Amino acid sequence: MSRLKLGWIGLGNMGTPMVKNLLKAGFEVVVFNRTKQKEAELIANGASTAPDPQTLLEDCDIVFTMLSNDEAVKMVFEGEKGLLTNPAAGKMIIDMSTVSPDTSRYLSELCKKNDIDFLEAPVSGSVKPAQDGTLIILVGGETPAYEKAKPAFDALGKLSVHVGGAGVGGSAKLAINYLLGLNLQGLAETLLFAEKNGVNKTDMLTIINEGACGNGITKLKTPSILNESYPAAFALKHLVKDLGLAKAAGLDAPLIDPLFHTFQQAQQEGLGEEDVMAVIKSLSKK
Repeated sequence: MSRLKLGWIGLGNMGTPMVKNLLKAGFEVVVFNRTKQKEAELIANGASTAPDPQTLLEDCDIVFTMLSNDEAVKMVFEGEKGLLTNPAAGKMIIDMSTVSPDTSRYLSELCKKNDIDFLEAPVSGSVKPAQDGTLIILVGGETPAYEKAKPAFDALGKLSVHVGGAGVGGSAKLAINYLLGLNLQGLAETLLFAEKNGVNKTDMLTIINEGACGNGITKLKTPSILNESYPAAFALKHLVKDLGLAKAAGLDAPLIDPLFHTFQQAQQEGLGEEDVMAVIKSLSKK
């Protein structure tokens, strides 16, 4: 049993399986979620609950946050009964949300003023890797803090990479999600072009996946494409947010504007809650 007592805030479709993996690894975990029903499954698996973020940090060595956007993260840190309401020196907070690098640097400075260690640790991977404990964790922050947190990272993913200081992990996450978007749009456009010219999509997917152009994402999305069903492993609206963050952070590559427009258009068409691969439905209308 690990000596570290962990706290967790944010029990979405990623957070819940990640907490389960921490529990399986022997960590004591305390959870907080505004929607209390989401805590029930984890409490049944051995977690305990805290009434608010302030109490959570007081009770735990390390608190993880995994929330939807920059505003939600800042509220948990600075809001009423937030993590920094009555901070205790020597604690650590690890933000696993995908937020702007500027937000991570801001949170890092806030924590430093309160003698609290801070790491950003966004992940590459979606629901299945979260369930399997095979995420890739992109860590920004000080080396001693990373070394202290590494046993927890080892329970959550197959690899953690300490890429630099605060903000660098977020930059790595935005970069990999830019590549994700390019992969998805390229796959969708390829299939639509092939179908319009008489190539069955099953055959085209076989050609892609068995050849040099095949990769993890093309293989992962193949069942959804064939079934024409797109339950959200990674909701399309989140990629729109991430591409917008990448643009704001200075990504001005030739493909970023048309890529952002494509996914933004799909969201405006009502596909935001579906999986990112649902972009093919939007592109099929063109």
